[in-house]
Amino acid sequence: MVRHYLVKGRVQGVGFRWFVHREAAALGLNGWVRNTEDGYVEVVAAGEPDTLAELSQALHKGSRGSRVDHVIEHQLGDAEGKDLGPFQIEGAW
Repeated sequence: MVRHYLVKGRVQGVGFRWFVHREAAALGLNGWVRNTEDGYVEVVAAGEPDTLAELSQALHKGSRGSRVDHVIEHQLGDAEGKDLGPFQIEGAW
């Protein structure tokens, strides 16, 4: 199963991508997280439905110092996840 998330709120400049990376990697998910130009954080994750549900809960809760106002979730086709590797932060040093 592959999910796309768009997290809105105070999620840039507060370590949110690193938080997502840690949570997703601990769950064994494949995919990526990145900042968007409009101030959101975008996530694509592939894994089992129960682990994706755990990631969704973490995204809604947010990291220390962040404020999550809204999480938009979409299911993607399984083909979208075939080239995803171990979870990574895109656009990081």
